[in-house]
Parts: sequence; C-alpha cells; structure tokens
Amino acid sequence: MEKLVQSIRESYNELINKVSWPSWPNLQQSTILVLVASLIIALLVFIMDSLSKQIVDILYNI
Repeated sequence: MEKLVQSIRESYNELINKVSWPSWPNLQQSTILVLVASLIIALLVFIMDSLSKQIVDILYNI
C-alpha cells in the first residue's frame, strides 16, 4: 500500500511541477487544427466510399 501512495504522490508532483501545460490560445489553436484535419479526413473517406460503392454497383449491374 505504501508503494501505491508513493507512486500517486510522485505522479502528482510531476504533473504540478514538471509538466509544461499549453497556454489557452495555443490549446485553442491546436483544437481547431485537429477539428479541421478530422473533417478533411472524414470527407476524403466519404468520397472514397462513395466512389467504391458506385464502382461495385456498376460491376454488379454488368
């Protein structure tokens, strides 16, 4: 049990004193970048899925 308490204390100390947290504007900028990238990737997957569906439909109708 003592090792668990020591591990929790060390983790807390590291989070408070050693981790460099991003500033609020930097965090907002990173969040927007992730959202835009996610939307672009989702759009590309949608386009590829639609094209492959059309190709498969054409092949099955032949």
